[in-house]
Amino acid sequence: MKLFSSYSLGNTSLNNRIVMAPMTRCRAENNIPNKLMAEYYAQRASAGLIITEGTAPSKNGLGYARIPGIYSEAQVEGWKKVTQAVHQQGGKIFIQLMHTGRASHPLNMEADTRVVAPSPIVLSGEMYTDSEGNQPYPVPEQMTEQDIQEAIQEFVNAAKNSIEAGADGVELHAANGYLINQFLSPLSNQRTDSYGGSAENRNRFAIEVAQAVIDAIGADKVGVRISPYGVFNDLAPFEGIDEQYLSLVDAFNNLGVVYLHLVDHSGMGAPEVPVSIKEKLKEAFNNTFIASGGLDRKKAIDILEADQGDLVAFGRPFISNPDLVHRLKDDLELTPPDFDTFYTPGEKGYTDYAFKVAE
Repeated sequence: MKLFSSYSLGNTSLNNRIVMAPMTRCRAENNIPNKLMAEYYAQRASAGLIITEGTAPSKNGLGYARIPGIYSEAQVEGWKKVTQAVHQQGGKIFIQLMHTGRASHPLNMEADTRVVAPSPIVLSGEMYTDSEGNQPYPVPEQMTEQDIQEAIQEFVNAAKNSIEAGADGVELHAANGYLINQFLSPLSNQRTDSYGGSAENRNRFAIEVAQAVIDAIGADKVGVRISPYGVFNDLAPFEGIDEQYLSLVDAFNNLGVVYLHLVDHSGMGAPEVPVSIKEKLKEAFNNTFIASGGLDRKKAIDILEADQGDLVAFGRPFISNPDLVHRLKDDLELTPPDFDTFYTPGEKGYTDYAFKVAE
């Protein structure tokens, strides 16, 4: 069965085609990865590939409470604990680089930081902070061209730090309404310079980040996550979206990006991602295509057998089933997750889920 067969992701050998999707868990006290996080990821190392939670490439990208970074020496040392623990269990791990852009709040950031975005368009709603609870999003500062170049370099530095920390590669988070995605969408990017206006200009930041990171660590270590038709963080489909993303994928092909990871949150109540664009993107992309979106055992098997994806990503099932690969292989019942502990500190709802003992 394809689902449990080995797979070559560039130069990285995977034990199976099951991917643990990136999921924010908010356990990094002081934004530094720790032993608890190492235990959590090691428990799930039977996945063919683990993609970590969103990890800030810089202080300005640190939007949420207790998310990890990869820009300081202490954070690099913390990630070493995680990657070593995963590798000791035979797993492979990519660190997801997530600059939150306007999806941020100063109370979750260090003192000398700025909330930045392509355009000064505020997010609706509120963001949780540990110190003062829910707070309205601030109006972000529009990035200057110098800010843009500095942000690109921050991604490069973070990618280098990830490799130093022992990661097998990085995933550039160009989805879910975070900074790279904010540049891609005309709803959040209303610039009139060379980084806005046309679809080609809106794609520019994503392409330049990917190019710079690939130049730094190699194309076989760089994947990208995208979310066309996503509605998270005030985004929505727009006219010409299919053509823009197909052009973006063409650029990623030219760069040799090792995988394209497509987000589909319809299983969590978001609108369906049209099958047509999934098929077009899969056909257009030359390398590994990761399918996701509310998958179960049957859906994952069907996707692989129908060649609709090369790898399949599971999110929430991995939270409450650290031995998900074993359960899928033997078609065992899955433990439901405790939604109340998704983002709370400590081991409860994090490392205390039971393994299913084979009968």
